[in-house]
Amino acid sequence: MKWLTSLFNKKGNQEITDPMKKYLIVGLGNIGAEYVNTRHNIGFKVVDRIAQQEGSSFETAKLGAMAEVKIKGRTLFLLKPNTYMNLSGKAIKYWLDKENIPLENLLVITDDLNLPFGTIRIKAKGSDGGHNGLKSTQQLLNTADYPRFRFGISDEFKKGKQVDYVLGEWNEEEKTKLSERLDTSAEAVKSFVLSGLANTMSSFNGK
Repeated sequence: MKWLTSLFNKKGNQEITDPMKKYLIVGLGNIGAEYVNTRHNIGFKVVDRIAQQEGSSFETAKLGAMAEVKIKGRTLFLLKPNTYMNLSGKAIKYWLDKENIPLENLLVITDDLNLPFGTIRIKAKGSDGGHNGLKSTQQLLNTADYPRFRFGISDEFKKGKQVDYVLGEWNEEEKTKLSERLDTSAEAVKSFVLSGLANTMSSFNGK
């Protein structure tokens, strides 16, 4: 797979890259069969859905699995870090630097306990909110000013059971609604790429 998107000048075949047309879309999660259908892996599920819709597939790459998708002249690098959640920032920084992708073209997708199930909230920046994947990303990028996509998983757990809940699987009601929510999430990511952050926040936040 060719990881570098290039344009070629006909007069001398000089390679020209356009960083503004490249995007790094990162779904956060944990690798391993035991985590596949857990709430904490919703980021993986969203990028999987985008790849599926666009007829792409993931291949093993440095620090993760990567799929490349092209939409209307833009290239999306879909990344599932294999570093486990706590070190997600390592993979994100590596691929941002390698592909020379500007920070505003990064979108990190993660679960959020503070939002009702399936609710989308996209922001230009923010705190890590206690999320280890975002915490690692902020540390490695040395900034909290990067776009993030939060997918609500609600907080229906008893005191002291947060870890079990986050690393637990979806209940039956959630499973019946999940596919539609993934489709909407995929639409939101494509809107981010094609219509920009502000328009996407207006169209999808709270939905």
